[in-house]
Amino acid sequence: MKPFYRAIFVLLFLHNTVFSQDTELNVNLISEEFKANADAVLRLSDKIITVAEVDKLIVSNKRIVTVLNKRGNKHIRAFEYYNEDTKIKKISAIIYDASGNKIKKYSKNDFKDISAVEGGQLYSDSRLKYLEHTPISYPYTIVFESEYQNSSTAFIPKWIPLEDYRISVEKSVFSLKNPRNITLRKKEENFTGYSIKKEENEQFLQYSLNDHIAIKHEKKAPSLYSTTPFLRLALNSFSLKGVKGKAKNWTEFGNWIYTNLYEGKNELSIATITKVKELVKDLKTVEEKIKKVYEFVQNKTRYIGVQIDIGGWSPITADRVDISGYGDCKGLTNYTNALLKAIGISSYHVIVFAGKKRNIDTDFSSIEGNHMILNIPIKGKDDIWLECTSQTMPFGFLGDFTDDRDVLVITPEGGIIKRTPSYKNSSFQNTLAQVKLLKNGNLTSSLTAKSTGTQYDNKFYVKDYTQKKLKKYYKEYRWDYNNNLELVSAEFNNNKETVEFTEKLELAIDNYATVSETNYLFKPNVLNRNTSIPDRYRNRKMPLKLYHSFTDKDEYLIEIPEDHQINELPKGKEIKNKFGYYKVAFEKMGNKSIKYTREFSLTEGIFSKEDYSLYRKFIKSVTRHDNQRIELTK
Repeated sequence: MKPFYRAIFVLLFLHNTVFSQDTELNVNLISEEFKANADAVLRLSDKIITVAEVDKLIVSNKRIVTVLNKRGNKHIRAFEYYNEDTKIKKISAIIYDASGNKIKKYSKNDFKDISAVEGGQLYSDSRLKYLEHTPISYPYTIVFESEYQNSSTAFIPKWIPLEDYRISVEKSVFSLKNPRNITLRKKEENFTGYSIKKEENEQFLQYSLNDHIAIKHEKKAPSLYSTTPFLRLALNSFSLKGVKGKAKNWTEFGNWIYTNLYEGKNELSIATITKVKELVKDLKTVEEKIKKVYEFVQNKTRYIGVQIDIGGWSPITADRVDISGYGDCKGLTNYTNALLKAIGISSYHVIVFAGKKRNIDTDFSSIEGNHMILNIPIKGKDDIWLECTSQTMPFGFLGDFTDDRDVLVITPEGGIIKRTPSYKNSSFQNTLAQVKLLKNGNLTSSLTAKSTGTQYDNKFYVKDYTQKKLKKYYKEYRWDYNNNLELVSAEFNNNKETVEFTEKLELAIDNYATVSETNYLFKPNVLNRNTSIPDRYRNRKMPLKLYHSFTDKDEYLIEIPEDHQINELPKGKEIKNKFGYYKVAFEKMGNKSIKYTREFSLTEGIFSKEDYSLYRKFIKSVTRHDNQRIELTK
């Protein structure tokens, strides 16, 4: 090669190397302690929010993540949502290998574009742009950048610097620019114990957290967001889907919601009003009338999502639900509200976090919640609460989907914080069983189990299972520890008046007992056995959280084979502590039967991390006694 061309080649090579490699992204620069217990490392999260106007929010985001293994792919978070009032201005990604060499670039057109909702939605304008990248090797690094503009400022993005388990954080920065000096409220949660830097003036706010190693997931722990830093922000003057408002507390915010989103939406035709009045004319009590209306709604309507334009926050009108027979949680709740209004009963829309227990923040008003139910105050009595999306739920029963949590009740006078009913003192399962042990080790049993409270909520739906699905439920879920179990027959009684579900079952289990020439070994706890022990943590970091209280009571009369005798029964056991209660007892009933009784309850609550080992010891003892054997001899 001639000297001139050789020089040009070297210059081009150096140029390409300089512009295709970022030495700061070399994986070897990451500290080993940041890789330990991590699937990914967040090298940088830099989010800048600009409140340009009351109805103009600009959010720019730069995110650099090094993915260490396949499990870490979920942490890249290379996506943005958009709809009619949220416009994506920029979105791109660059992939680097372990040495920091650029290997692929994605522009806006390379991102997949799909609907952001799943089945069960009739209308929705929410969409999602996301990166679909298939790594060729690990580790790799992604630099993701985006910018979007939103005309709704009612919800400012939150800052959650420790966003998930098993991801270390080198640097997380959150900035908010407020050039119009619109009054801003903020709430800093769980900041104590973390090295968070903060800068603030009238028009600027910035938080940053550096160098935090990955958090390992621990079972029976509170949610991560409730124990790690979490920043909430809200504007006193805001816009939601083109509707402007002002509010600095729940009273004002609730009044704005009622006036702008709900008022006037509960009108019905004269024909429907006449019909519902006729429906309740012979009923005497308020409760009877409410129940009749609730059952009317259950029989007439079905749930389907409506999430287009303001419909994501405001219900479709009651007359539309009346005509079509469908609606989302807001629409069906509003329809029930309108029917009750037609017969002179006041009721109120309720915003709630449904699913895993989570409270509406009692002292910080903002757009919150993911579901809607209905509240009906009854003078001198407990409030009635209705889940209006369910066609099968008993009247006045919420189940564990929305029970025992702070909610926002929307009234014409404003928002009120209330708490939904708790079932922690009424969640029972009582089982009576006749068990017959056969000579060959097989077993037959007939049992009656009655469930209430959240235990009812976890079982009543099985009455609608097909025979095939029902057998699978009992064999693979309920009693998976009993090999060779067969469901011979099943009869159910779903008493919606008392909210009690009764199962009457006939079972058979082959080879249940271990049989030898002289001995016959079996476990007396046939139908409610604890088989797992909580994981052991030598240095637990998180508190212990038990989410639901319950009590199980079991009584089995066990008939032994004719040619065998009872030698000695195990000793009973009773344990009582802050976590719950356990008692097991054995009683010889003549020469051919054994009475087995068991009671086990857990008490919901949050306990210290030091308590976890005591809880584990408790459950370990329960498991040991649940699995003990009785020996019979010929």
